[in-house]
This record gives sequence, C-alpha cells and structure tokens, in this order.
Amino acid sequence: MFDGSEEMALRVRGDRLKHLQPDREDVVQGLSPSGFHQLAYTDWGPLDDKRPIICVHGLTRQGRDFDHLAERLVAAGRRVICPDLPGRGRSGWIGNPDHYTLPQYCADMNALIARLGVSEVDWVGTSLGGLIGMIMAGFSGSMVRRLVINDIGPFVSSTGLQRIGQYIGNMPALFKTIEEAETYFRTVLAPYGKLADEHWRHLTEHSVRWDDGRQRYALLCDPAIAKGFRLPWFAALNLWDYWEAIKVPVLVLRGKHSDLPSFDLAAEMRKRNRMANVFHFDDCGHVPPLMAFEQIDVVTKFLLSNTISGWGERNG
Repeated sequence: MFDGSEEMALRVRGDRLKHLQPDREDVVQGLSPSGFHQLAYTDWGPLDDKRPIICVHGLTRQGRDFDHLAERLVAAGRRVICPDLPGRGRSGWIGNPDHYTLPQYCADMNALIARLGVSEVDWVGTSLGGLIGMIMAGFSGSMVRRLVINDIGPFVSSTGLQRIGQYIGNMPALFKTIEEAETYFRTVLAPYGKLADEHWRHLTEHSVRWDDGRQRYALLCDPAIAKGFRLPWFAALNLWDYWEAIKVPVLVLRGKHSDLPSFDLAAEMRKRNRMANVFHFDDCGHVPPLMAFEQIDVVTKFLLSNTISGWGERNG
C-alpha cells in the first residue's frame, strides 16, 4: 500500500502524464487472409537506438497503456514502440474475426519490426502481448534480446480462456459520458490494484472515442475478437515448446492475486527455462498495470541491466 507522500507523488505524476504525448505516431500495413489492415503505433525516444523496446498490450487494451513506462525508458535514452494490435486502439479491424489469432499477431509484429529497420529488439508483453513475445522469442533466429512477460504463462487452461471470452462478450459498446466509461474500466480492471484517479482517466480516455453519429463514446475494441475463443484452437493454450526454446534473459511479472499465471505455473516457468526469473507484486492481480513507481522500476532496471543476476524469485 502507498503512504500519504507516495500517493501524493503518484497523483502529481499522473496529472503530468495526462498531457504526455509520444514523440511520433505512425502506421504500418498488416496483411491477413482477409486483406490488408492498418497497424497504428506510438514511437517514443531517440531514433538512433539500435535496439528499441517493443511494448505490446493485453487482449482488449491498446498501446497507450505503456505511456508511463515509456516516459521512464526514454529518460534513460531508449526508444520505445507501442503498437495497437489489430482490432484495438487506432488500428484497423480484421475483416474475418477468425483471423484474430496468435500467428496473425506475430506476423503483424514482424511487419512492424521490419518497418523499424533494426536487427534486435527488447520486448515487454502484457498478457496477450506476453504470449506473442514468447512465440517471437522462441523462434529460431529471433531478434528478441531481452523479454518481459507480464502476468501470463505458456499454458492457459480452457477454463481460463472461456472466462476471458465471456468477459469480452459482455463488453458494452457505448457509453453516454466519459465518466460512465471510467466507471466501467475501474470495475473490469479492478485487479490492476491501486491507481491514481489521473491514471484511471488516462486508461479511459485512450480506450474510447467520441462517435458523432451515435452521440456516445465507443470502445476502441472490435467485439468480434471474442470469436477466436470459440475456436477449437483455444481448447487450451500450450506454448511450452516456445518457452523452453527461449535463450535470452526473461523477467516474468506476476500479480500475487492473479490466476493467469498461478503461483505454481510461475514456478514451473522458472524451472523449465533457467534464463527466466519471476517477480511477484503483492497489491494486484491480473495484470500489474506498469504504472506505479515500483512496477516501472522493476521493468526498467531489468531492461537496462547488463546481467540477469539478482532477479531471483521474490515479492515486490
């Protein structure tokens, strides 16, 4: 828990970040069997960083979730790229929702890295973004050199996937006011834990857009992504082969109250890949939002460190 001084500092910082804007914004063309779609991304920091950090968000979120982390990493001289996956944020939607799959997301992220013109990247992946990162890092010849997996594991049970699918299916399409939208996000994202009011508003403002035709705020998320969770491919998700093939330093973050992954699964991840270390945060569930000072510090120190020593199994 925060004491009074920490809470005040968080509120001041949150108010300042409310007005923070990326250095650049751009789009790249992705391609699915349905045709081309645009992938939007924000671009922070120096263009001459030869190993930019790719930050990929969770299932229904978007790249502006990483503004707080990006600010800290840019201050350390790093370039940070935060894409919106297709069907989210400012990116285009895929015509056939059957194509909202992990192979498609990996192909899209590969197109983005090709646009950047670099041969190496670091990766921060939250939930779905972590699954994509595992696959990208586990492939032979991977360009990923350092990997942060935020509250997800290489195995997700069919029960967990069904719960996620139900959550997506129950998403409201429209909100009358920004305050109504914020109330919704405070409820569904309650496992994020303690956030300043300004952080909740930041999450909300970048998750909706004003629709002139319907005179409502609309979610920046294609509800059809839920269809992917009804496909047989999602009976259970098993990426252990990719996980065991990863040969670069990995930091696994986990909310103490999260079931994605469980404590036992996090321990198994470390056992089955000795390049990985696990850090538990006490005051949240799925997922640590990477906005609080402590969470940002853990990620930043790992990404900037020259070694992986000292990153043992521990609590935040």
